[in-house]
Amino acid sequence: MLQFDIRAILKSKAPKAKVPDFLIRYLKRITHVKEMNAFLRKYPDKQNYEFIDLVIAEELGCSASITGTEHIPTDDRPVIFVSNHPLGGLDGMIIAQMIHRSRPNSRELKVIVNELLMFMEPIAGLWAPVSKTSRLSREQAMQQQQMWQSQTDVLTFPAGACSRLQRINRQWVIQDLEWHKNFVQRAREYQRDVVPVYFEGRNSRFFYILALLRKWLGIKLNIEMLYLVNEMYGARGKHFRVHVMPPIPYTTFDNSRTPAQWAEYVKHIVYETYHTSR
Repeated sequence: MLQFDIRAILKSKAPKAKVPDFLIRYLKRITHVKEMNAFLRKYPDKQNYEFIDLVIAEELGCSASITGTEHIPTDDRPVIFVSNHPLGGLDGMIIAQMIHRSRPNSRELKVIVNELLMFMEPIAGLWAPVSKTSRLSREQAMQQQQMWQSQTDVLTFPAGACSRLQRINRQWVIQDLEWHKNFVQRAREYQRDVVPVYFEGRNSRFFYILALLRKWLGIKLNIEMLYLVNEMYGARGKHFRVHVMPPIPYTTFDNSRTPAQWAEYVKHIVYETYHTSR
């Protein structure tokens, strides 16, 4: 039976590292291994969207409402959904669920995620991994190439990390870091329109303070990422709102701006459209 094993996961990522038992016990607590394994035992055969539905509705008791569903294309052309990333996990599951329910039933979706989420076996088939610490395996790289060449829809979070507390124009705001240009390059190369999405949500104050402290101390290791499962369980019972905006034709991304500038342009659209519509 599938079970999450913190020690095995750490060993796969750092085979030579010796992690003390007290740290293993602490990691088990903040990653809610006991709760997750109990959930897996209860639903051993559930996968993909069935599994996501149960996680959101039963395990976490969360709900979501969507505005702008009329902007989700209903034809057969594959598109790229791009979204801000306030939560770091639950937002991806909710948006994936939304797309699955709104697009044609035969449409496949891949969500570009940190490779660590591949350990979530029941939904690993929905993920397309990226790595910040090492290159993808040759097999993974080929799978991504096939994904872009296929009719598969893609959901990506261009910031590559969940939102942080930042000082912008003399105000403290919770917002994504810089959006990377990859989705613009893929939109051009594979002639895919881009559907912007804004997800309302935030993590705990502890999470943002920890991220600021880690940055202030000059620690490069993303320590706060260890708490994302804890943040997900902290969202129990919450209602989230998702806003879908009109698609941006791939022909928009011409040579008048660099791909990086176009990425920031789309990010600006996502945040400005949401804030002006409130």
